[in-house]
Amino acid sequence: MRRKRLLALIGTAVTIVVVSVYGLLTAPDAGRAAPTRTPGPTREITLTDEEPPGQAPTGPLVSPTPTPTPAPATPEEAAARYVEAWQEMNLTAMAALVADPPADFAGRHLDFDRDLRVSSLSLTLGETLREDAATAEFAFHGVRRMEGFDDPWEFASALHLTRRDDTWKVLWTPETMHPSLRDGGSVQRTETAFRRPATLTREGEPFPRHSRAERYVSGLEGTVTVPALVERPSGRELLAAPVPPLNGRRSTISRPVQAAAARALDGVGGPAAIVALDVRSRQVLAVADTLDEGQAAFTGLYPPGSTFKIVTAAALLRAGLTPDTPLPCPAAYTVPNGKSFSNDGGADHGTVTLTAAFAFSCNTTFAQQTYERLGGGRLAAEAADRFGFRVKPGLSTCRIGRGETQDELTTDAIGQNSVLASPLCMAEVAAAAASGVWQPAVMTDRPDPGLPAAVPLDDGVAAALRTMMAAVVTEGTAARAGLPPGTAGKTGTAEVGDGASHAWFVGYRDSVAFAVFVRHGGGGGAVAAPIAARFLKAL
Repeated sequence: MRRKRLLALIGTAVTIVVVSVYGLLTAPDAGRAAPTRTPGPTREITLTDEEPPGQAPTGPLVSPTPTPTPAPATPEEAAARYVEAWQEMNLTAMAALVADPPADFAGRHLDFDRDLRVSSLSLTLGETLREDAATAEFAFHGVRRMEGFDDPWEFASALHLTRRDDTWKVLWTPETMHPSLRDGGSVQRTETAFRRPATLTREGEPFPRHSRAERYVSGLEGTVTVPALVERPSGRELLAAPVPPLNGRRSTISRPVQAAAARALDGVGGPAAIVALDVRSRQVLAVADTLDEGQAAFTGLYPPGSTFKIVTAAALLRAGLTPDTPLPCPAAYTVPNGKSFSNDGGADHGTVTLTAAFAFSCNTTFAQQTYERLGGGRLAAEAADRFGFRVKPGLSTCRIGRGETQDELTTDAIGQNSVLASPLCMAEVAAAAASGVWQPAVMTDRPDPGLPAAVPLDDGVAAALRTMMAAVVTEGTAARAGLPPGTAGKTGTAEVGDGASHAWFVGYRDSVAFAVFVRHGGGGGAVAAPIAARFLKAL
């Protein structure tokens, strides 16, 4: 009869979750000392034959000098007491119920809970697995709650008991705490940092590492730490918290294009920048900048050199020239009563087409044709009205003077003198040639209504520019740069008074228009165009 009452008691035992006790004992400064229990009104459970079946036992309040608890007379009673003491983290009571507890019994429990940041433990005794006169074994189910995990950590184990001197004791081993501790195993809490930035690429992914876009796009940093429990030495993951989804705002930046731009600048000795645009939408796909001058890739003003010949060529085409018009390209040309111009390396190409003069970047041809055909402010009007070289709202910055004298006008024609542009401005010029429409670059899904309206180029002008820019890559100044097939562009070497020339290459391939700029880098064909080749080949 007594055995049946005890089993009924165990079967209906309340699963106690003592969060406050766990919070105290697993604190970092809890140490290895046995827990201190705060005195207070508690009830002592007395197991007697007089308890009505199916009811929780009752008893008098503990007196100031409590009566010692009798040793467990049955394995069921010993198991129930051990489970109750464990839930309360009463390590002294637990040790008293263990046969030959190790010296670090309390420390092992405290270390386990502290290292895994256990906040609560719930235990439920299960069925009797084995019982005879000297030994017994009971299944039990455990649920631990831990900081950083929404889901509980459930486990199943067994209590092994033995009869010692007319009492029952728990045969404790580390695996009693968790099966993964068998044979010297352990459980390790790992924490993995996942990037969760406030701003994402257009694909909804974090920006590539070392993107070199930090000055243009805010919120690129930000991480979240996700914990997991890993069994050692097997490496088996026992429990993992879910990784929070990426929910930052999306930008116009393309992750693969940005990565290609950033890596193309790796190893470039001088300050440099790459800007890339979508030809159709004019959204900024990438901006990689090592210029260290604020947002210089957007707003810095640098002489664009011969890349400006795209604009000058458009004005000459509008003035009546065609890509096939034969023109002189002598080694030197002097404006009547004015400035002298020469080609790079003193090259004399004789009579060539406008396309060839553009491909070979003939300074003499463009100076002479500008002097003869683009006076009266026509070059400045072309640049300002059709290519954005004026004060205007938007991301890019470009400038050109009126070219009041013949020397100023002809020097402007080759991208020197009053002509100044940012890399973004020149990427807009390349995109205009590719699409036949100039429009300002944007970094939003919807263009700001306050931005300048799109300006279409004449169809014939745009088609001619594309032919001439393709010739630069196939037979002109960028022919040896290793650019992939389908690339069209223009090199530029801009002379400056404070050091070596600036190196430029602007162009487009497929749906991507771009500008590469290396401050004081040297020749555009030798320096900037190979960087563009690395960028395009990585797309």
